[in-house]
Amino acid sequence: MLLPCVRSGAARRLARDVPRACSCSAQGPSPRGYSRDTAGKGLVLGVYSSEKGDGAAQFTSAGDAFDRLVSGKLRALLSLCGPPLKKGKTRIFHGLHQDFPSVVVVGLGKKNAGINEQENWNEGKENIRTAVAVGCRQIQDLEIPCVEVDPCGDAQAAAEGALLGLHEYNELKQKKKPVVTPQLHGSAESQAWQKGVTYAEGQNLARYLMEAPANYITPIKFAEHIEQKLRTFSNVKVHIRPESWITTQEMGAFLSVAKGSAEPPIFLEIHYLGSANTDDSPLVFVGKGVTFDSGGISLKPSSGMDAMRADMGGAATVCSAIVTAAALNLPLNIIGLAPLCENMPSGKANKPGDVVRAKNGKTIQVDNTDAEGRLLLADALCYAHNFNARAIVNAATLTGAMDVALGSAATGVFTNSSWLWTHLYEASILTGDRVWRMPLFEHYTKQVTDCPLADVSNIGKYSRAGGACTAAAFLKEFVTASHWAHLDIAGVMSNKDEVPYLRKGMAGRPTRTLVEFAARLSQDTHSAK
Repeated sequence: MLLPCVRSGAARRLARDVPRACSCSAQGPSPRGYSRDTAGKGLVLGVYSSEKGDGAAQFTSAGDAFDRLVSGKLRALLSLCGPPLKKGKTRIFHGLHQDFPSVVVVGLGKKNAGINEQENWNEGKENIRTAVAVGCRQIQDLEIPCVEVDPCGDAQAAAEGALLGLHEYNELKQKKKPVVTPQLHGSAESQAWQKGVTYAEGQNLARYLMEAPANYITPIKFAEHIEQKLRTFSNVKVHIRPESWITTQEMGAFLSVAKGSAEPPIFLEIHYLGSANTDDSPLVFVGKGVTFDSGGISLKPSSGMDAMRADMGGAATVCSAIVTAAALNLPLNIIGLAPLCENMPSGKANKPGDVVRAKNGKTIQVDNTDAEGRLLLADALCYAHNFNARAIVNAATLTGAMDVALGSAATGVFTNSSWLWTHLYEASILTGDRVWRMPLFEHYTKQVTDCPLADVSNIGKYSRAGGACTAAAFLKEFVTASHWAHLDIAGVMSNKDEVPYLRKGMAGRPTRTLVEFAARLSQDTHSAK
């Protein structure tokens, strides 16, 4: 049978030698008479851009091996199917081998692509993630239940691309996409593949929590879900602190937000003891956990308010990072803190102009009830200082201003520690989930401390100007630790089509960067300066 894109006599002769129907397309349909029960496996193979400019396919090692297995037919068919494959593009071939009814060839770009200093990421790894994700989705469209994936020279990146690319929240739909199980093609890089699976599962956990409706992920349900994920680890303790405990801790800022909702607040505390010495100073993660943010009395516009189910993205990413660290058995101690509540308007809610008292005794004038996340974090950051932390890192979908500043390209990082920044930055280059350093100038501090009724205001006195920076300056008022970083993840909360290996929806970023950061910290034997 002729290939749709084949036009030569040589191609017709080649087609006669192929045992089954073969087709090649960017979006290939299932072969006629296809049955999912007899599907066998799909196969995703990589091909590099030609360095010589002659258009000849440069297969990966796995691609070359498969081409030899089918007596050179794959290379011949690929050369007849139009121009050379560009990065992230695919072609599908059916019937080349009885074990793999459908083979997707994916473009990996340049073979020796490495760190791109302009883009601040490892371009080769990103190319692999993107290409594998696209290939696996095409196997899913064919309703083939299992796909073997070419490691493409970096099995971890390939695994991440496969699992991140296939993930989709469809828990509440009757009609679901077929489940596809990705597997490593070959066994040479199985350890790196499994590491990639674990990293991707961590990010997918955060995506699940952020995407789920707010009536399904309430503060207590969030905490119970994380507790269930960590139940099998003997070196993890989970404390689900109730409102009475929060009150005894004098977390007045946190409670002032929570009191507007009928859902009781929860303070989730996780202790992962991965170090050989359980007394080693821990890395402390703090995550904003507003499971739904209406804005309170300073009510948000109704358009797009449903996305505020993901305003607990900080808690989702840091808790998922700890679940991943436990699965990887990282050799360091980590404590996770997540103040969880809703921000709702009611007769008990904060009113603009109210003054509340934080755990460290500072008073806060609440000039805008929609700037509530920083109130939760103020108390949680004060509590974080109880643990003699090696470093404190908080994450929060804190400001729309961060989205305006950086969009979805990178997480904004505000930090008082160059040592901490270097580890975060280098981790992000590897994961492709980038970070960008933002200023913590005294210029912004003055704008939140010049307050008529209290020690500090929850918004800057110039309102919208430098909103992400004044929010960070506010948090700094509750930090005395030498190594602290605030990650404003508002811009990376969701994905439209910017990250090609993530489907549309909540992104779960920057979970993998947090995990990689923790892994790097566990190997850093030098004391922070």
